Amino acid sequence: MVTSTETVAFDEMVNNATESVAHAINQPGGVRRHYEIIANWLKEQQDSALRARHDEAELLFRRVGITFAVYGNDDGTERTIPFDILPRIFTAKEWQHIQAGVQQRVRALNMFLHDVYHDQRIIQDKIVPAEQILNNAQYRPQMQGVNVKNDIYAHIAGIDIVRATHGAEAGECFVLEDNLRVPSGVSYMIENRKMMMRLFPDLIAKHRVRPVEHYPSLLLNTLHQASPQHDAYVNVVVLTPGMYNSAYFEHAFLAQQMGVELVEGSDLVVKDDTVFMRTTQGLRKVDVIYRRVDDDYLDPEAFKSDSTLGPAGLLRAYQAGNVTICNAIGTGVADDKSIYPYVPDMIRYYLSEEPILANVPTFLCRRPKELDYVLTNIHKLVVKEVHGAGGYGMLIGPAASQSEIESFKARVRANPNNYIAQPTLSLSTCPTLVESGIAPRHIDLRPFVLSGKEVRLVAGGLTRVALTEGSLVVNSSQGGGTKDTWVIG
Repeated sequence: MVTSTETVAFDEMVNNATESVAHAINQPGGVRRHYEIIANWLKEQQDSALRARHDEAELLFRRVGITFAVYGNDDGTERTIPFDILPRIFTAKEWQHIQAGVQQRVRALNMFLHDVYHDQRIIQDKIVPAEQILNNAQYRPQMQGVNVKNDIYAHIAGIDIVRATHGAEAGECFVLEDNLRVPSGVSYMIENRKMMMRLFPDLIAKHRVRPVEHYPSLLLNTLHQASPQHDAYVNVVVLTPGMYNSAYFEHAFLAQQMGVELVEGSDLVVKDDTVFMRTTQGLRKVDVIYRRVDDDYLDPEAFKSDSTLGPAGLLRAYQAGNVTICNAIGTGVADDKSIYPYVPDMIRYYLSEEPILANVPTFLCRRPKELDYVLTNIHKLVVKEVHGAGGYGMLIGPAASQSEIESFKARVRANPNNYIAQPTLSLSTCPTLVESGIAPRHIDLRPFVLSGKEVRLVAGGLTRVALTEGSLVVNSSQGGGTKDTWVIG
């Protein structure tokens, strides 16, 4: 997503986004009402004190080992998470709207996944073209007819939300992307809150900020509910690719917080279509696997034969109903960018409801007329690979050179099915502490949605921020940072 050069962005804190934060906090009505406590607090802060708190947070994150990969970074592949000490705040009413919207969306996506791997009514009724599903690289024919516990495929979803001036109302929220495979970032949400409570406990108390620290217990409860067995004891494990994975900190963090074992593929074995974990006391049956490994690497018997990241025979055990994999194999067919434009229609089809949160308008390059429009207007659009992630495989038209545009147009022409395009939106900004002082930076939001007997989420999420002025990509893998997200009231 990109900032339009023609539209002033909606600012989360400042009423008049053309004013500086320093000017706004000293003017009556200069900041939005729910940011007034922060504004009054900022008036009392010396720049040196804010810098000291920022440096303290960075040091603490480094000691804890909260790191992730920055691809293409010549200084090394690992660094501490950039954290901004100024929070992003939602009112209770704003959050209620977002919460209802993402709950509705995840319910429909789970119904879509069950339909795709069973009756395929949505194809028969011509709501989604068959080729968009059956020819999708994320569709797993091995899952056809497989029944999963409670018909839930995406137990953990990360729904990316942006606030923009694109709609009729300034500050309208849109869904930018659905993440249903192995959504990451929730550990940063929790650690960000711990850091803010350590640095500014009085500020949080004054705002009556709703908690997020109970997310691991909600997650564990969701995983227990997914167990194929009704035994009193449910053995849950977190399956990680290993310590060299960019999100390994999160895998270890969540396992520790839930009090379950963190395992790698070599720790698991399948016997008689049942998954066991190797322990010093012998084999122990596994009921639920919270996997942080992509489909292709889960089972060398069924997918990539040279993979060592998952145990051979895992798919057989899953098909037999002896283990639950969260999220289910094959969920990627629902979060592919070429499927994204159809989600509002899914909501109407399965739930008989109008979408609470709108999509960003999207052009499918597989459609000849839309392809022509994209190629003609590519300098104004954001063009993305349908399987791309992390800000890779995309062109931001307004920020691209002519040579970059021509090169990307050739790629789109060669394989139009592989691309979508969206208009440039003026993403909302939030005051952020940067080297030059406090200045607006562009942000998005990823709430984490848990689907069990109920669809639940904690009041908050991961706010990602583009720390560099003019930066258009908030992804941490490309240098973005994070903020604590407050829901107040």
